[in-house]
Amino acid sequence: MEKLLSEINVPEDLRKLKVEQLEQLSSELRDFIIDKCSENPGHFGASLGTVELTVAIHYVFDTPYDKLIWDVGHQAYAHKILTGRKNTFDTNRKYNGLSGFPKIRESEYDAFGAGHASTSISAGLGMAVAARLNGEDRKVIAVIGDGSFSGGMAFEGLNNAGWQNADMLVILNDNNIAIDPNVGALKKYFTNITLSGKYNRLKRDIWNRLGESWPRLILKWLGNTVKSAIFSEGNLFESLGFRYFGPINGHDINTLVKTLSRLKTIKGAKLLHVITKKGKGYRPAEENQTEWHAPGTFDKNTGKKLSAVVVDPSKPAKYQDVFGETIVELAKMNPKILGITPAMATGCSLNIMMQHFPDRVFDVGIAEAHAVTFSAGLAVAGYMPFCNIYSSFMQRAFDSVIHDVALQNLNVVFCLDRGGIVGEDGPTHHGVFDLAYFRLIPNMTVSAPMNEPELRNMMYTAQAMAAGPFSIRYPRGNGVTPNWRVPFETVPVGKGRILKEGSDIAILSIGHPGNFAVKAVERAEKDGISVMHCDMRFIKPIDEDILHIVGKKFKHIITVEDGTVVGGMGSAVVDFFATHGYDCSVKMLGVPDKFIQQGTVQELQAKCGFDAEGIYNAVLSLVHHA
Repeated sequence: MEKLLSEINVPEDLRKLKVEQLEQLSSELRDFIIDKCSENPGHFGASLGTVELTVAIHYVFDTPYDKLIWDVGHQAYAHKILTGRKNTFDTNRKYNGLSGFPKIRESEYDAFGAGHASTSISAGLGMAVAARLNGEDRKVIAVIGDGSFSGGMAFEGLNNAGWQNADMLVILNDNNIAIDPNVGALKKYFTNITLSGKYNRLKRDIWNRLGESWPRLILKWLGNTVKSAIFSEGNLFESLGFRYFGPINGHDINTLVKTLSRLKTIKGAKLLHVITKKGKGYRPAEENQTEWHAPGTFDKNTGKKLSAVVVDPSKPAKYQDVFGETIVELAKMNPKILGITPAMATGCSLNIMMQHFPDRVFDVGIAEAHAVTFSAGLAVAGYMPFCNIYSSFMQRAFDSVIHDVALQNLNVVFCLDRGGIVGEDGPTHHGVFDLAYFRLIPNMTVSAPMNEPELRNMMYTAQAMAAGPFSIRYPRGNGVTPNWRVPFETVPVGKGRILKEGSDIAILSIGHPGNFAVKAVERAEKDGISVMHCDMRFIKPIDEDILHIVGKKFKHIITVEDGTVVGGMGSAVVDFFATHGYDCSVKMLGVPDKFIQQGTVQELQAKCGFDAEGIYNAVLSLVHHA
């Protein structure tokens, strides 16, 4: 059989095919994704689930003139392959390669960037309104799924789009899972809404049988009567002003094409409910959807993971697992401790606590602002919530942190996972702003452990002191201490550690990059350079005693952080020295004032200049120019 995908470079090529050929193309496209992702890992399961949907959308609609928005963006591998990036897909998520998410500057077919969730309907509404204002017959399609519908912003968009009767199509890709299985009342609603298929069939039969010979008002009344008879509580989407269609099988390419072709001719706000299976077409991914969300490299023939990490107790553990194990220990000691996560139970290792205390862990779905204010409510009632949110995702809850937690000085512990450069997910996921934006909030304690025992002790301290909001940020991946299960000790809040005395230059570090500084200091010592190294541990309150010592003794200081240098720890140090009149220069190493692309963590840290080599070179530069 002649291969089809080899001849498809852009959607215009796709539209030359016959409908009967689209099933074969979908099969080839799925095999292509499996081949490429087995060697160059990425978000695997979600993109396998949207193959037929992607083919059908580009076949029916005139992209890129018609605007297609993906939410979340890791569903869009098939979209990238069909829109001119097939031959460069080997570079997906690599440094200077393709982004793992839709990116406006990468392709005219990427109508909107989408690394986070729940944004597509709002963005699509903006495009639909712009098309109306411009007098353009431009279609707008927003594909939302893989857990994105649990975010409150999706409902804000629906509410406004339905009220405006915007000419746009929302496709709900219902696969019943994000990374972990979906939670909440919506999950139950989507499960039960299969009745709506009966409703749509009856409504269609009424229109087809009576046709235009009956006045539209009577036809509409009959349709609403049928709906009332079937839905005891009504249809959520139609209540918000959308015409609802579905659910339909999202892997039936013929039905998809027919349905989308019909919807293309209908004006106004429409929602198509599509049922898909995450990992479709690759048995291991279908059977274990969480594990195969982003599985790493694997043998495509056997399903054996080639990059699987074998847990070796003699080697350092992941910070995430240290958090997960430690919160269980603390929960056994303190019955008021609860765990909160916005759809990241497995990623942040709160699933460990779920196994021990299922009634004390709450997965609230992709809803970070709700997670924070929910935690605030628990704190008011006397509980000690540990609200674990990826650093980049915490940005969406910034207002809630200020108004609902900090302003009321409530005892909420924020554990910011993935703090710093995260690697191949790129700028949408790098957690580089939290030190700066938490630093400016009154009542907030802002900390970053240098290693696993420090993480344990900061968690212990936060719940023991119960002295208002307390944030602890740590990176993705492994720590440095194999024997991290040490007895708990209280960490003096606002106090750092002088790890090494020196006389030529001082390094002030915070968090995991302090380990890079240790290596740089050792190397500098061999060159005869005496370096003082301080692990600050806290950016707020910052250790003023250490800063006074450093300010009086040194003319040259280096600050090191895995975060933006704009407003971060380096800025705090400069502010302190300026306030107290110290005449010294400060070289700030960290993430520069720009968005950092995708690549390995090591590549990006080196590019930013705060890895061990970069710190060492900064020491040499300052000493030689002293």
